[in-house]
Amino acid sequence: MTNITGKRIGYIRVSTVEQNEGRQVKAMEELKVDNVFTEKKSGKDTNRPQLQAMIDFVREGDTLYIESFSRLARDTKDLLNLLEVLSNKGVGVVSLKERIDTTTASGKLMVTLFGAVATFERDIMLERQREGVALAKAQGKYKGRKAKELPETFKDLYNDYMIRKITKGKLAELCNMSRATLDVKIVTYNNKG
Repeated sequence: MTNITGKRIGYIRVSTVEQNEGRQVKAMEELKVDNVFTEKKSGKDTNRPQLQAMIDFVREGDTLYIESFSRLARDTKDLLNLLEVLSNKGVGVVSLKERIDTTTASGKLMVTLFGAVATFERDIMLERQREGVALAKAQGKYKGRKAKELPETFKDLYNDYMIRKITKGKLAELCNMSRATLDVKIVTYNNKG
């Protein structure tokens, strides 16, 4: 693995509070990392407090250890962006599961190939999904998502919103829809008006 000149940093993530990070903790203890950043949060995006704290903390010459790339990011684009940010800071990344060390030429090549394959797999999945929807539509089996309807009490609720008796968020909640959907419904409602 990498020739370490800086600190050994560990990043541990599980998706929910119910999940156990014990296996990742043990791996970091065996590696004798200097600092560990741990969080129980989904990897769906990079808006994670401990991830951001780790990125702020690491310095040139440090090495980040992760159990697998999926602990760092679920999305290929996010993963490659994070690896680029860390690389620009002079920080190497070692993934234990994939046995990849980004401080080596072969590690850099593997990350690039890993990203390309993951993107390819995602594109194939989306292509199959579109084909499945098209087939279901052709067979009359796919109706799409049912449009949200305004409640019968909308006129009164909307009046309460207009006189600032309730907020738009509360109006959306009472209508059982997102604010974005509500905005579209309000435009339609006002155009009928």
